[in-house]
Amino acid sequence: MNGIVRFLLSGVAVLLTAYLMKGVHVDHYGYALLVAAVLALANMIVKPVLIIFTIPITIFTLGLFLLVINALIIMLVDYLVPGFRVDGFWWALAFSIVLSIFNSFFTDISKEKER
Repeated sequence: MNGIVRFLLSGVAVLLTAYLMKGVHVDHYGYALLVAAVLALANMIVKPVLIIFTIPITIFTLGLFLLVINALIIMLVDYLVPGFRVDGFWWALAFSIVLSIFNSFFTDISKEKER
């Protein structure tokens, strides 16, 4: 049950983030849920491979290159999901940062209800 609620809240986070940013567009909540699902899969499958291949540059930049990897994952999701559009790399970078803030906020709210 908790996983379903977190998934639905991730969709809300995607929708809210797209609403706040003029360079990111989501057609409706169904596509926001699809973005959340594809993003979760990409973070499980593609992101670890990218991190392993870019270990030297990640160490050299003291971990800041991980933000670039997050933006690339967002752009991959943009390519895969038809109802989701990001206008460029910088919008993808900002989207990933704001989305992680919303997801952290929603995780904190859902943990407080469990107690």
